[in-house]
Amino acid sequence: MNKKVAIVQSNYIPWRGYFDLIGSVDEFILFDDMQYTRRDWRNRNVIKTPNGPTWLTIPVEVRGKYFQKIRETVVSDRSWGRSHWKTIAHSYSRAKCFALYKEFFEELYLNSGETLLSQVNFRFLSAVCRLLGIGTKISWSMDYRLVEGKTERLVSLCKQAGAGEYVSGPAARDYLDEEMFRAEGVRLRYMDYSGYPEYGQLFPPFEPRVSVIDLILNEGPDAAKYMKHCPK
Repeated sequence: MNKKVAIVQSNYIPWRGYFDLIGSVDEFILFDDMQYTRRDWRNRNVIKTPNGPTWLTIPVEVRGKYFQKIRETVVSDRSWGRSHWKTIAHSYSRAKCFALYKEFFEELYLNSGETLLSQVNFRFLSAVCRLLGIGTKISWSMDYRLVEGKTERLVSLCKQAGAGEYVSGPAARDYLDEEMFRAEGVRLRYMDYSGYPEYGQLFPPFEPRVSVIDLILNEGPDAAKYMKHCPK
């Protein structure tokens, strides 16, 4: 029972801490049975540009769909990939490692034809994990049986996945019933996102919580040196 599991909603090109969480566990369960929330990290993230931090947002269908789940959320404009890549290429053309990864990210964006937001996020999360050498299994909450209750559902997913340890984001301290994990024999550990070193970023001042793409295009093969749970 030494298996470690994390259960998190899928995000679009998230920051390095998200990938460190993936790298710290044996199985990363995308919790896309949760309700889609607007103006959140599910379909957008931040990059650096000459004009300051800028949001890249995947357009999705939300009108009248107040209770749709993340896995049910549909991309509303298939041209978003070309637009995002154009912005990234313009902003990072002078980054130290842009030429090294240009073809990789160009293919990732221009050939992204997925219709569901969850599928888009999975495509990018899987690709970046391969790039960073993270071999963690990525699965879906819908692969498992879901029960009622916030903490109950997480504990149940851990038990079904055969996990002895659940690694959670620190914000969950406010709502998790820690005793419920102990009663089921599942260790609970909170991820520590403090102490990340700065790296050679374009367009100062340094912004720590931008997309991992910023780290990769600036530091390339050395990106792992600026992370905690990425193979070095």
